[in-house]
Amino acid sequence: MDDLDQEILSALRHNARTPVSSLAAMTGASRATVAARIERLVANGTIAAFTIRTGHETRAAGVRAIVMIEVLGKLADKVADHLRGLPQVRALHSTNGKWDFVAELEDRDLVSFDETLRRIRLINGINSTETNILLKTRKTGF
Repeated sequence: MDDLDQEILSALRHNARTPVSSLAAMTGASRATVAARIERLVANGTIAAFTIRTGHETRAAGVRAIVMIEVLGKLADKVADHLRGLPQVRALHSTNGKWDFVAELEDRDLVSFDETLRRIRLINGINSTETNILLKTRKTGF
């Protein structure tokens, strides 16, 4: 995955209905290139689904968590690319200290969440993780 793929994924995470022509304008690539990239990202499983984000009233049914991730050696870029491709990863932050990344995850239920964690732990280069499920949100926004 290169920078263009990352730009496309980022835009589609924000709005999965963004037209190819708009993605092309945002990235500076041709519409044909953007369409081909999206097809490839779907074919290789990087994009598992196109979805929508609903209001807070429906979020209560899902599982949200913070996952701290420790990476082996110099594999941080490859790990980050893989994590950014997972639709359950809502945000990925690099950090200092023991953990190299903090990922914000959201999944539809505990069974799906467990599978997502299993997939994350199998990513080549991840040494260890620590997960905290978010139980209740008292304040949102900044």
